[in-house]
Amino acid sequence: MKFSILIAHYNNGKHFKDCYQSILNQKHQNWEAVILDDASTDDSVEVIKKIVGNDERFKIYYSEENSGVGITKSRLIELAEGEICGFVDPDDAILPTAISSCINLYKKKPEVVLTYSLFTKCDENLNPQEVFNGGKQVINKSRYFFNSPIEIAHFVTFKKEIYNQTEKIDSSMKIAEDQDLYLKMYEKGKVHFINEPNYLYRMHSGGISQNENKPKSREYFAKVIFNAMKRRNLEKINGRPVPHEFRNADEIYSLLEYQNNFLSKIKKKATLYIQQIFS
Repeated sequence: MKFSILIAHYNNGKHFKDCYQSILNQKHQNWEAVILDDASTDDSVEVIKKIVGNDERFKIYYSEENSGVGITKSRLIELAEGEICGFVDPDDAILPTAISSCINLYKKKPEVVLTYSLFTKCDENLNPQEVFNGGKQVINKSRYFFNSPIEIAHFVTFKKEIYNQTEKIDSSMKIAEDQDLYLKMYEKGKVHFINEPNYLYRMHSGGISQNENKPKSREYFAKVIFNAMKRRNLEKINGRPVPHEFRNADEIYSLLEYQNNFLSKIKKKATLYIQQIFS
């Protein structure tokens, strides 16, 4: 299986060398790295080109104008030639087993359409700080799964063939476009958790999800959840009506508060246990 590493780039040449080296270190060598620059305003592209050199496995494309991360990621999937795709930010890195772990799983379990693992939060120099503890296997084939609270996170990979059967990424969701992708893929088949911290997430002031846009992600994520509710033709959530139109994030998140009660948690654990027995 060929793996397409998708890199949405904008003004991030400073940290790209770590990302580049982590790609070269992959145990699974049948890969391509597709980089799409979203009209950077600094010398990042030249920095990246110098690092990559003549390695034809790295394919660099350019947007004529800044389009935003949603459109950039959507175009990256279109450009990908691999059967399996996965996004890596240019300021982050992946462990040597990141790709081989998911490829082995796809071969073993053909019904799986998306995999995800754990990620390690790192400082600005990519020194590990702590492993994200929210990742775990989720219930498959539930009309009421919305990844809230977040359980599906880095390192996420997915089958391009199945992605093409979805409505594809809604680029208007901006910094929640990943969540939009996850829920649409979830609706098409099984997702599988790989209990390994395969992604190194760099914490620094210039990160897209860490800057002043972060509060907006809550609003966009709520819209993603609302769209999933409508796509699944849900009229009620735990006895409460789903609104006909999106009004605000709090209204959507309040529909999911029941997930935190004791009975819901017990039911979830029991369902997961049964699924794991028969998977």
